[in-house]
Amino acid sequence: MIAFVKKMTSQYSNEQWGQWLTQLADDNFVIIDEFLPANLLETVLDYFNQKKELDSFNLAKIGPAVDKQRVASIRTDKTFWIDRKRDVELNDFFGLVEELMQQFAQQLYLSLSGYEFHLASYSKGGFYKAHLDQFDSRSNRMISLIIYLNENWKDDHGGELLIHSSPNIKVEPILNRAVLFRSDLVLHEVLPSNRERKSLTGWLLKQPSTIGVLGI
Repeated sequence: MIAFVKKMTSQYSNEQWGQWLTQLADDNFVIIDEFLPANLLETVLDYFNQKKELDSFNLAKIGPAVDKQRVASIRTDKTFWIDRKRDVELNDFFGLVEELMQQFAQQLYLSLSGYEFHLASYSKGGFYKAHLDQFDSRSNRMISLIIYLNENWKDDHGGELLIHSSPNIKVEPILNRAVLFRSDLVLHEVLPSNRERKSLTGWLLKQPSTIGVLGI
């Protein structure tokens, strides 16, 4: 049975990273509560709400960049892609992502070359059918990271992340819960939500290199 990991402080020691990454290596995913320090969480929430007020989100599409298309029967979310150089308000978040990439290199020998992230909003009734995050025509997405931004989330709000495994695992999208998983192996979907469902979602990217502990 997969245990949820509770992060007790905002300090990211090598030992703490090691516990999380070891579980990821063993199970192909790890669930971490209270992932962002309180001040960083507040910054991310404020930035999300600012972009929503400015109507900056666009209907999400599926597929690699050259073949992207909108398919409402598969996914219904809206997204706003964030950028390291432009979105300086999120510098601390990008710093955390880069720290995570360093930990992958040090502890799992996985050489990562970059990342891409977006804010995601699902309206009431929103969903995303079962899928992998890695494309056949673009295989550089190695690790997926989702951080949920839903305050006062209740059981009857739905919107769980369903991880297809044996048995399947439902992850409630509660505030500041993070899910880290293998982009190429973890089949997952977003179940219909009964209220707006918010997240910061992205991928750690790799260019061909030596094979590490994860076999990638």
